[in-house]
Amino acid sequence: MKANNEKTVEKLNQVLSDLQVVYQNLRTMHWLVKGEQFFMLHKLYEEFYTETAETVDEVAERILMLGGTPLHQFADYLKNARVEPVVEVPKGKESLKLAVNNYNQLLSTYRELNAYAAENGDEGTAALFSELIGSTEKKLWMLNSTLA
Repeated sequence: MKANNEKTVEKLNQVLSDLQVVYQNLRTMHWLVKGEQFFMLHKLYEEFYTETAETVDEVAERILMLGGTPLHQFADYLKNARVEPVVEVPKGKESLKLAVNNYNQLLSTYRELNAYAAENGDEGTAALFSELIGSTEKKLWMLNSTLA
């Protein structure tokens, strides 16, 4: 594996760890949200965690394509993630702030990795993260519009 691939795999595993924590955070919010907006938020969080599971798979497969091994143990995810696990889920729309924070953190990491991949001529990784940036920006717009 090329040196650039090793560094990219390291960065991808960090994103994979963040995504796994975000996935579990969304599951937790899906399960534990309460309040007036329960039905809307319960459905929204399910939609988001389902999509996050697909993103986890795409990132893990990209790691494999680059000759690396995706992290695959929860202890490794927790050790490497920048995103904090949700401990308590606030009621209703207040829980959306947790999702906004998680997606803002992912967006920042996606942008870093996209720039790194572009600088190193890794078009496959750059394309993947370019797409993730767009979809995350849309989620943040929708979440922030709901909070407004």
